[in-house]
Amino acid sequence: MTSIEALPAANVVEGEVLAAPGTTYLEVGDGTAHMTMTTGAVALRTLNVWKDEVVAWFKTLASAAVYATLIVTFGFQVARVEGQSMAPTLEDQDRLIVNKLAYRMGEPTRGDIVMLYYPINPDKSFVKRVIAEEGDEVRIEDGRVFVKTPSGYEVQLADDFVPPEFRSHEDFGPELVKDGYYFVMGDHRNNSSDSRHWGQVPKKYIIGKVQLRWWPIPNARVF
Repeated sequence: MTSIEALPAANVVEGEVLAAPGTTYLEVGDGTAHMTMTTGAVALRTLNVWKDEVVAWFKTLASAAVYATLIVTFGFQVARVEGQSMAPTLEDQDRLIVNKLAYRMGEPTRGDIVMLYYPINPDKSFVKRVIAEEGDEVRIEDGRVFVKTPSGYEVQLADDFVPPEFRSHEDFGPELVKDGYYFVMGDHRNNSSDSRHWGQVPKKYIIGKVQLRWWPIPNARVF
């Protein structure tokens, strides 16, 4: 008697053995028909499974790339701080999340930390703090910043986030902020290139609001 490998029972209808696609009949001495899948059929099925998996992964990765592009283009952007001009609020190599939608739905306000294109060379980007808005008049006395609003009300800006050793002691202004422009400064007042040096920033050059420092994790913070 011929010996064959045990196989799952085939479907039987009215005494007939029904073979699934890719199978062949084997008949042994007792006249019973058995089914076994050919090597080629097994390979084909395996190939089809792998092909389906690859296609599914490709679709997933393509969708993720599209979503990431949309998010970066219209929503949020990851940025890295280089330099100390915003210390101690932001340190060199801090990682940030910048909200690019914030100023499509609203306006920058005093105190906001923003990412902007460098007005002299827009290929570069900086992170600075908004000091004065359009229509404000800004002046600096011995490093203390004063802002007069369009209504004529003048205030000294709170700057308790600036340590004594980071303060500058220069005088500047008064200077009127033009319509559609902003006056920005770094928190490291004596080590920052900002509107005191290269002028006011047009709103179209403000990329977005710094929303989150996510790295280093122990110093993570929402702004």
